[in-house]
Amino acid sequence: MNYYEPKETINRVQTEHSVKINNRKDLEITGVKEVDSFDNEEFLLETVMGYLIVRGQNLQLKNLDVTEGVVTIKGKIYELSYVDEQQQEKAKGFFSKLFR
Repeated sequence: MNYYEPKETINRVQTEHSVKINNRKDLEITGVKEVDSFDNEEFLLETVMGYLIVRGQNLQLKNLDVTEGVVTIKGKIYELSYVDEQQQEKAKGFFSKLFR
């Protein structure tokens, strides 16, 4: 083993996407590419299946694992909705204006 050779970098991008809700309080989402924006009432996440909007009350980012693509959100969950491809740019533009 040569210690002077650069180590391989492993980029783990999860292609599987799942959403698990426990008692409308804990939400675990896999397959997340990026967290675009969030506050205590709304999260905008880019997943491998498109943009996902999470709405609720007292939402908090409990865990963010970028390498594994896992996000855990805590709070009272009201709504989960996916944005279609035609609406993705609208959603991204709307939220970027909102959170400037």
